[in-house]
Amino acid sequence: MRVDAYSAISSTYTSKGKVKTNAVKPSASGDKIEISQFGRDYQIAKQAVKDAPDVREDKIADIKAMMSSGTYSISARDLADKLVSGI
Repeated sequence: MRVDAYSAISSTYTSKGKVKTNAVKPSASGDKIEISQFGRDYQIAKQAVKDAPDVREDKIADIKAMMSSGTYSISARDLADKLVSGI
């Protein structure tokens, strides 16, 4: 290990004094953002989907009422068509 090179290396890492920096001046106009019409429409659509209920309670209530009264019936053909169309 060379000890004589230590002083040269340690002087590299010492501070030479204070470094003066210029202060950042705030801009007079300030920042602003503009959203396109497509962006606004997208935000409105996204909010509408968020506010819409996941379950259509009125439709479920009608089907439950028909099931309890015994008037709800679906043909096997209609059921098979719906199942196949979903694939």
